[in-house]
Amino acid sequence: MTDFAARRTMMVDTQVRPSDVTKFNVIEALLAIPREVYLPESMQEVAYVGENIELSGGRVVLEARTLGKMLDALDIQPNEMVLDLGCAYGYSAAVIAHLCEAVIAVESAEFANEAEANLSQNGVDNVAVIEGELTAGAAKHGPYDVIVIEGAVEEVPAALLDQLKEGGRIGCLFQEDALGVVRIGYKIDGRVNWRYSFNAGASVLPGFKKEASFAL
Repeated sequence: MTDFAARRTMMVDTQVRPSDVTKFNVIEALLAIPREVYLPESMQEVAYVGENIELSGGRVVLEARTLGKMLDALDIQPNEMVLDLGCAYGYSAAVIAHLCEAVIAVESAEFANEAEANLSQNGVDNVAVIEGELTAGAAKHGPYDVIVIEGAVEEVPAALLDQLKEGGRIGCLFQEDALGVVRIGYKIDGRVNWRYSFNAGASVLPGFKKEASFAL
């Protein structure tokens, strides 16, 4: 029988801690949440590999290093509300729920029901899974203190930035040519100012590609 708890500890000790993830609450969340239960049974053996886990439709479960570093940089507080875009089978939402007051997780029809069932079965009761377009967010439940995007983007729709509270933060991985760059955005005076955080990679989420512009 696979010892997933030992693999989880090894993931944190070899993938997360050496990557300058130092906030205790983030380390604790990654140690506490069983990654394997948020994957289909056929994929549980790869739950703790040190890379993105490829899902259907160009989607991924972000590698623990990327998620951990992003959450470390976002510095989520216990009284905050977080919008998690693209939680797949629920793992990222469960980790974030460990850090904050409540999570609204938006997911497509392909994953939403399973995410909701997984979170419920594992006693995560401060996450609401909303089925819908990731690019639309969930404005009626906002505005949010923090927004996390679980995959790469070429650009972030203005409709999502509008759902961020003044003083709030957004973390996302921008795909720029062959390079992936994670930036944290801070909303100040109604505008989001982006700051470089670290390099990482993932496939671009559906709907987050830049509109092609044609010059005559």
